[in-house]
Amino acid sequence: MIDFSDPYTQALIIAGIGATLVGGIGGLLTEIGPWYRSLRNPWWKPPDWAFGPIWTTILVLVTIGAAKAWQGAPDAAARQAIVLSFAINGVLNIGWNLCFFKLRRPDWALIEVVFLWLSIVVMILVVQPFSTEAALYDVPYLVWVFIAALLNRKIVHLNQPFGLSETPGA
Repeated sequence: MIDFSDPYTQALIIAGIGATLVGGIGGLLTEIGPWYRSLRNPWWKPPDWAFGPIWTTILVLVTIGAAKAWQGAPDAAARQAIVLSFAINGVLNIGWNLCFFKLRRPDWALIEVVFLWLSIVVMILVVQPFSTEAALYDVPYLVWVFIAALLNRKIVHLNQPFGLSETPGA
């Protein structure tokens, strides 16, 4: 039986709702259509089907980490810092999808991904004093966004310039 009065359970539910919103909005902005399919990709790009399970795993880990950090936070100010760092990260996560897929500007997404990666570093630094375990839950996210940044960089290199036409590289 789930104890909804337990603060950890409450934090887990709230963090899960936040992660679901970030993943859902990001997914809605992700358009895998002719434009995306026409992009030249490096040989090492993961297959499209792998991105869903990877992001689901990352969002579950981030949710658990957020709840553990909340549980370990000593006061309201610490909890506010946790929420703020995760909220900023969520906005930046969605922003990357907006730039890359909706606006079709991988070059802008490449700039944005730097801020996304830094926001994960900030999340880790914010939660670590309250829970090292919570910080460790965010490490796969940090690594994945680093890999995604490398992929984004290579896609920009292979397809630039952007913004001049609907066809990448034209």
